[in-house]
Amino acid sequence: MTTSLRHQDKTALVTGGSRGIGRAIGRRLGREGALVAVHYGHDRASAERTVKEIEADGGQAFPVHAELGVDGDADTLWEAFDRALSARGARPGVDILVNNAGITLPRPIADVTEADYDQVFAVNTRAPFFVVQRALTRLRDGGRIVNVSSVATRVAFPPIVAYTMTKAALDYLTLALAQELGHRGITVNSVAPGYTDTEINPTLSIPEVRRRYSEASVLGRLGTPADIADVVSFVASDDARWVTGQWIDASGGVHLGA
Repeated sequence: MTTSLRHQDKTALVTGGSRGIGRAIGRRLGREGALVAVHYGHDRASAERTVKEIEADGGQAFPVHAELGVDGDADTLWEAFDRALSARGARPGVDILVNNAGITLPRPIADVTEADYDQVFAVNTRAPFFVVQRALTRLRDGGRIVNVSSVATRVAFPPIVAYTMTKAALDYLTLALAQELGHRGITVNSVAPGYTDTEINPTLSIPEVRRRYSEASVLGRLGTPADIADVVSFVASDDARWVTGQWIDASGGVHLGA
C-alpha cells in the first residue's frame, strides 16, 4: 500500500500513544512522515513496542513518559519531550498535538465517589488543559490540536455520566482554543469515537454487549482504532486547513435514530 507523506517534516505528540486508539494514531502519523512522540503513563513496554512498530513502518518515533492526573504532569511531559528532541538533534517545537489519553468511569451517578470524580477529571480534562497551555510556546504557527472526545457527549448515557462530563468540557476547550489560536493558523478540533474495539472497553468480551454495541452503529460493526486514526490524520493535515472548532463524529453513526 502506498502511503502519502502528508505529515512529512512534522513533529507530533500523541498522549496515551502506547495502546488502543493512541497507538493507531501514532502509527498512522508516522507512516505519513511525522516524527511521533509516543506518550505513556505507566506501560513503558507498550510504548517501546509502538515505537518499534512505527519504525518498522518506515517512520520515526520515540517514547515520552509522564503520569497524567498528578501535580506538575504537563511540565513533566513537555520537559521529557524537549529532552528527547534535543537528544535526537531534532528542531525544537511541535506541529501536531493529539490529546488522546484518558480513563473511563463506568458508574452511574449514585456510585461515583468524590475520589473517582476528581481522578477522571484530573486525567481527562485538567491534564489536557495544562498540556495545551504549556504547548502554546512550543506549537508552531499553522499547527494542529486534536482532542479525542466521545460521541457520548451528544446523547444521554447515564452509566458513564462523570466520564462524559470530562469529554464535554474538552469539547468546549476545543471551541475556545479554535477562536484564540486562529490568528496563528492553528486549527483545533474534537474527534469523537463511539463504541471502539480496544482494551479500554473490557465489557466487549461479553458476546451480548459486543452484539448490542455493534448494532448501535448504522454500519453494523464496532469501530476499530484505525477508523479513528484515519480521521485524526485528516484533521491534522493541510487538507483540513479550513476546518476548526468542530466536533467530528467518528462513531460509525451510533445512535442516529431513536
